[in-house]
Amino acid sequence: MPRLARLLSLVLATLVIFMFAAAEAMAFERVQTPAKPEMMENCPGLVASQRPRVIPAAMRLALASDQVRITYAGHSTFLIESPQLVRIGTDYNDYVRTPVLPDIVTMNHAHSTHYTDRPDPAIRHVLRGWGSSPDRPARHDVQYKDVRVRNVPTNIRSWMSGGTERHGNSIFIYEMANMCIAHIGHLHHTLNQQQLNEIGRVDVVFVPVDGGATLDLEGMFEVLTALKAPLMIPMHFFSTYTLHRFLDRAKAQNWAIEMSEIPSTVVSKTTLPATPKVQVLPGH
Repeated sequence: MPRLARLLSLVLATLVIFMFAAAEAMAFERVQTPAKPEMMENCPGLVASQRPRVIPAAMRLALASDQVRITYAGHSTFLIESPQLVRIGTDYNDYVRTPVLPDIVTMNHAHSTHYTDRPDPAIRHVLRGWGSSPDRPARHDVQYKDVRVRNVPTNIRSWMSGGTERHGNSIFIYEMANMCIAHIGHLHHTLNQQQLNEIGRVDVVFVPVDGGATLDLEGMFEVLTALKAPLMIPMHFFSTYTLHRFLDRAKAQNWAIEMSEIPSTVVSKTTLPATPKVQVLPGH
């Protein structure tokens, strides 16, 4: 009898765990299901998993084979480091620089805090997010060591005329450590289904949250809901007011909020959040 009782207890515990996991998965789907265009495909070239969580950045140089270190330099500039320590600088410019010289830099054409005409000649790959003309958009697909970088062109608002500059911006996607990380850039419009399919489902997204110079908050949340990224890291906020306006809206979506004390974090496929989460790295 004692053996039978233990067996029944074990079966009951297993059923409880299974029911909890199923309920959690259904809750995640309810949070993530948008009514407008949405990402239906996994990130091209990689299989994006659906189960992640963030760990604090380890203050050491070496990374495990499944880890990526992300450091926020400010404005729209991040330093991304792969397991083989390939270093990428996003929106590389003359004003906000990464703490070390990157191997790869990506840039956007919005204004001078998002690009430079004088990149360091020691940088191996300089990827501009705009083409030579509106009819010739930038197209990049670069492989270097354990990193692949590609782009999806989008439009941008012209600061001179107020009209649309076709293909003046790019969303860059960085593939490494079996993850896809996307930098939305200076996005000025929501995304259509073709663009979402080109991007693929991403694990981490860097999102501009100013709500004015880029896309308004209504449109930006439509983009984020469609992308379904488990981890969202804000950028391009000019004050605590604009940041917290975005965070208040995220809370209304029932997204978790984490305020980090240091501007660096280490992420991996197996340690990303299971439900949508915004992680704020200090800076602006």
